[in-house]
Amino acid sequence: MTGNHQTLALVLFSAFIAVTLGITTWVSRDRHGSAEEFYAGGRLFSPMENGFAIAGDYMSAASFLGISGLIALFGYDGLLYSVGFLVAWLVVLFLVAELVRNCGRFTLADVVAARMSERPVRIAAGTSSVTVSVLYLVAQMVGAGSLVALLLGRTSAAAQCWTVVGVGALMVIYVSLGGMRATTWIQIVKAVLLLGGTVALTVLVLVRFHGDFDRLLLTAAERSGHGKAFLAPGLKYGGDWTARFDFISLGLALVLGTAGLPHILSRFYTVPTARAARRSVVWSIGLIGGFYLMTIVLGFGAAAIVGPQAVRASNAAGNTAVPLLALDLGGGADSTGGTVLFAVVAAVAFATILAVVAGITLASSASVAHDLYASLRRRRTEPRSEVAVARAAAVGIGVVAIALGLLARDLNVAFLVGLAFAVAASANLPVLLYSLFWQGFTTRGAVYAVYGGLVPALVLVVLSPVVSGSPESLFPGVDFQYFPLQNPGLVSIPLGFLAGWLGTVTSAEVADEARHAETEVRSLTGAGAV
Repeated sequence: MTGNHQTLALVLFSAFIAVTLGITTWVSRDRHGSAEEFYAGGRLFSPMENGFAIAGDYMSAASFLGISGLIALFGYDGLLYSVGFLVAWLVVLFLVAELVRNCGRFTLADVVAARMSERPVRIAAGTSSVTVSVLYLVAQMVGAGSLVALLLGRTSAAAQCWTVVGVGALMVIYVSLGGMRATTWIQIVKAVLLLGGTVALTVLVLVRFHGDFDRLLLTAAERSGHGKAFLAPGLKYGGDWTARFDFISLGLALVLGTAGLPHILSRFYTVPTARAARRSVVWSIGLIGGFYLMTIVLGFGAAAIVGPQAVRASNAAGNTAVPLLALDLGGGADSTGGTVLFAVVAAVAFATILAVVAGITLASSASVAHDLYASLRRRRTEPRSEVAVARAAAVGIGVVAIALGLLARDLNVAFLVGLAFAVAASANLPVLLYSLFWQGFTTRGAVYAVYGGLVPALVLVVLSPVVSGSPESLFPGVDFQYFPLQNPGLVSIPLGFLAGWLGTVTSAEVADEARHAETEVRSLTGAGAV
């Protein structure tokens, strides 16, 4: 990349960071240190503000960089991510949003513990939430490394290392100083920037093809080297039965995983009422739906204009397809328009990563402090002490995410997020649905549901082609691959539900019907909700 790219993009990066740090500083001046302020922003956000913030949390580097890259490389099969991520919001809207807002205070464990023995349930749910959050953070770190390596023209491990460390440091500052209120405003700013940048690129792609979407698809198929197969199912997931089962597994994880993501669930507590939570989801569905439709245009646009070969040459996993597309649409590497558009897109993508990691880190640090720390201490934790632990946990989680991000830097970010969704759907969704809808559900069932989904999902990932046994693995030089699928959802999600049922039917504990009735009334009506 030319010096103009580097200078302009770094100026834009710096401007966004300065604005967001200003927001964080401004918000932190008004905080009074309470747990409600730190975790839920005082529950003062409107449905529209929270809808934009949810969209900002959800439209991550996986969406902007990863999905478009997969479509550019694999055509139709890459569309599964766009469809899966969007359809998942219907599950959230109809099954989760309003009920979770009524039953909980800050975290997933609050919902489950409302009618169970608190200590074992909080430890299990907190462990699962932190695990999912760290996996999700890894994807953002990988996206940051790929983006800045392209921007600076340096693909060395050292360059990516310093990028990831810088992102980690910024996210810790955002969370530690500003809490949920600062994180929410950062998400809103980022959502507006990302949607604006995506709309501009989509319009430019369609103008290039004179509004003829058929011509865009045919050109993409021609340049892909696969012909019409590029526009049909099977290029990535249709080779054999293993690939087809992988397709089903990924689809299940994407559709069911959103309802179990800790940083999405925590967003429902930032609004004053359950009705506001439901309206927030309606706002977010509109914003997210439009965004994912545009990623389809960007993915095929990158294939048609840049070409899959050029995308692979820049980044084998396809993570740099959108910045390369912006460079071409602006007039090429040596043009002013290309330099400006590339820098804007790179800055927006980097802003996306910074905002998302802040939201995920806040949710995971809340789980550590509010669920794990508070449960493991014998005496009741003071709210201010709990907030201090949450801030310290943000640092520790940042360090772990940085280390894993460096290890996984050659994998596609959308694929990595797919793994996080599989773990969320396996461990968090079963216990959440059972707690809300099964009258006879017990504490043992809750603990079994979490660990019965979490442990198999993690073990199957370790034993899958993701970690070893192929040139694209994390450890290509060794082979301990015993599970053939890249995504464990097809096996681990049913195991989570089965374990929850098995734990309940083998438990000597009698479910407390009165507490279930109280929870049911509260979840459906909001009576007694915090």
